[in-house]
Amino acid sequence: MRLTILGGGGFRVPLVYGALLGDRHQRRVETVTLYDTDPARLAAMAHVLAQLAAEHQASDGTAGTVAVRTSTDLDDAIAGADVVFSAMRVGGLAGRPCDERVALDLGVLGQETTGPGGIAYGLRTIPVAVDVARRVRELAPTAYLINFTNPAGMITEAMATELGDRVIGICDSPVGLARRAARSVGADLGGLRLDYLGLNHLGWLRGMYAPGLPGGPETDLLADVLASDEALAAIEEGRLFGADWVRTLGALPNEYLYYWYFTRDAIAAIRGSAQTRGEFLLDQQSAFYAAVAADPDSALAIWRRSRDEREATYLAETREATQERDQADLAGGGYEAVALALMAAISRNEPAQMILNVRAGYLVPGLAPDAVVEVPCAVDAAGVHPLPVTPLTGASLGLVQQVKAVERTTIRAALERSARLAVAAFAEHPLVDSVTVARQLLAGYRARIPQVAALFDADPS
Repeated sequence: MRLTILGGGGFRVPLVYGALLGDRHQRRVETVTLYDTDPARLAAMAHVLAQLAAEHQASDGTAGTVAVRTSTDLDDAIAGADVVFSAMRVGGLAGRPCDERVALDLGVLGQETTGPGGIAYGLRTIPVAVDVARRVRELAPTAYLINFTNPAGMITEAMATELGDRVIGICDSPVGLARRAARSVGADLGGLRLDYLGLNHLGWLRGMYAPGLPGGPETDLLADVLASDEALAAIEEGRLFGADWVRTLGALPNEYLYYWYFTRDAIAAIRGSAQTRGEFLLDQQSAFYAAVAADPDSALAIWRRSRDEREATYLAETREATQERDQADLAGGGYEAVALALMAAISRNEPAQMILNVRAGYLVPGLAPDAVVEVPCAVDAAGVHPLPVTPLTGASLGLVQQVKAVERTTIRAALERSARLAVAAFAEHPLVDSVTVARQLLAGYRARIPQVAALFDADPS
């Protein structure tokens, strides 16, 4: 099999490659093509992967190899691929601090995927993502595209206009939440039926069911989690939201819902930090690529040190200064594990169940059927099959409907290159409290992010 990774110079590529090295299946990936617009980043990743392969071979002389090729030509990278992973960052890491700071300067949440920053990121990414999807359809018509690019739900929905159900969005937050919840009551996540629904970075775990005796009812282990102070204290989300609020919801929220339920607290924490997350990553990643260029023989060691620091500070603004990230989460595998399990299920007919971003809006009252939502799915060689879940109601339903409307307006704004629709997307977002602020947000992003400015060059409105 041939795998292509778009954004192949990105920092997390070694996680995927390391997992591929451990695959012994006859139908495994034999060649990985890394595509990136930045040759220097590609060169750095090539050094890291070569050293990772050599280390793997030294520890297991029977291990197979996975060839790596690099390309700065998109069509060359895509043509003939069996699977395409999309992990693009349009505008590079330099765009992320702008996503954050333009909003923060106006007193609004500044975060990469939630709020105005997610809209700005989506606006500049959607035209590129749709073009990529079109080229995959033309040059690799049987390939599945697995999308990591944020905002994952919005970008997946835009790409689906070209690829239909052959594009699937993934995120490791839902499975991480479920894994933590199961672990807190001594259960193994495998074999449990999850009742999870929402949008990417905006979903809730409402049930976690263990099979009963033959013919008997299932047992909802989530009820045990919610009833136990000890279990909730052992879960990052339990500490983050507090036992009282989690019990009020009757569900465990995705960690990103902190930005919705505790908006003022999140803004204060981000403003009180020396750097935003984007500024931290820009500095760290710049230092990483410079260090590898200066000492390519130590590329793997440099990457590992940088990764440890990066992971330990993930969503740091949502945790108390004395709290460290759970080491079991760091060791449990992230989006690369979800992506490879998904690829194996489709390409090798190894049936699996996982939470994915797919077109299943019919599961949410009031959404269009082709709307992309985040939901448990069964996956096999025939594709992805969304599983039945409990419908959303009340405030959670209203929030999902409003945010999905913003996503769809953002997609239209990007594809129609309409500044008027972009203002509407900002203004309709629940975390933006004024049309005036919405106009200021768009003006700020146009002034600071070249790709956003270029999108609306012909539309000065």
